[in-house]
Amino acid sequence: MNTHNVASFPLFSSRDFKQKTLQWAADFPEICLLDHNHYPLYPQGTFRNLLALGNGNNNIQPQSNSFDALKQFVNQSKDWIFGHINYDVKNEIENLQSNNFDGLGFANMHFFIPEILFDFYPGYVIIYSKESNPHHIFKAILKEQIEENTVDKVRHFFPRMKKKKYLENVASIQEHILEGDVYEMNLCQEFYSTHSEIDPLASYLKLNEISQAPFSSFYKLNENYLICASPERFLKKEKQHLFAQPIKGTVQRGKNRKEDLHWKKVLLKSEKDRAEHVMIVDLMRNDLSKSCKAGSVQVEELFGIYGFEQVYQMISTITGELNESVHCVDAIKSAFPMGSMTGAPKVMSMELIEQYECSKRGLYSGTVGYISPNRDFDFNVVIRSILYNQKRKYLSFQVGGAIVYDSVPEKEYEECLLKAKGILKALHGEIVEDMAK
Repeated sequence: MNTHNVASFPLFSSRDFKQKTLQWAADFPEICLLDHNHYPLYPQGTFRNLLALGNGNNNIQPQSNSFDALKQFVNQSKDWIFGHINYDVKNEIENLQSNNFDGLGFANMHFFIPEILFDFYPGYVIIYSKESNPHHIFKAILKEQIEENTVDKVRHFFPRMKKKKYLENVASIQEHILEGDVYEMNLCQEFYSTHSEIDPLASYLKLNEISQAPFSSFYKLNENYLICASPERFLKKEKQHLFAQPIKGTVQRGKNRKEDLHWKKVLLKSEKDRAEHVMIVDLMRNDLSKSCKAGSVQVEELFGIYGFEQVYQMISTITGELNESVHCVDAIKSAFPMGSMTGAPKVMSMELIEQYECSKRGLYSGTVGYISPNRDFDFNVVIRSILYNQKRKYLSFQVGGAIVYDSVPEKEYEECLLKAKGILKALHGEIVEDMAK
């Protein structure tokens, strides 16, 4: 960060200090917290624990040619940059469109240079500031009183796509697979609540406590909020190395250690999950090969099984050495959107997604992250997330999964509900099918 205002401070409780900092920062128009929740032994590490606050002045929100605008912003700033890329930026990369319903209104892309940056480490925090004295910031934060979370009444969520229609769509997609249009396709559905008022920070703290995800984010752009408990990395750059880590394959956690081990083995041995997983690994290898040196793209780990609070997931790690002539932003563009959220082949899958889904994905299955001054970056996959437009009082989450030839429609629907479990618990919510409009 281009500033001389920097200082380090000891922390007795990083968790409490982060909550106080987010309370203190509530009026900033741009907030981006990235948190790893101390997830152990994630391959190639987790998110770096950073909190960026922007004043709304030093940013980009391009209406077209988004990646070109981001590249120019990176070249000019030579600073920390935080922000998001919507799934629908795909329309700028390929000849595609998105005309489905959007109740949220997130910008297609938004990146900002922070006015204040907090860099968290075990036992201490470094505060960088462009204008204010870090010591004054630290003292002001310490004066904050931690606010207690209140329990809301039960909140009803309605499916944008009713269950009957979802099951019919799965069957239709399987017909496309039989006809050779796609090998697999990621089908998602939205659950929404209108006239909803929530405390975004309290909701984030609750979801984060439930999920403890390695790619968590609390993200605010004016009246729009992302409350994210993502277990998945999209793409990371460290020096000249790229890392992609798609997730494909999900089972529940057990009630005890014996059940837990049973479900872990079920996922590892599942031919269906392994088949759909390897297709996405191949797709990501191809995406990375567009930016990496010939012969450098490798699968570092295949079919890794990792446990999270609600589920086990199958994760693979693909690596490659970035070609020196390729700009860091072009590496992101070449892999976007992530194959784990589209299907294979990617373009045809995205065409069918628009045909069979009822909601615009927007920031869901997009990405949030940072680009550092030395042009390293790390971006997550926006899943297991609550999205909220405070002005419209529109509350939403989406869940989905990969549809393949041998998918069982009812089981695919059950997997969606499993992925929604933590969100519903955090929001004290329930899905109401028969009242859906």
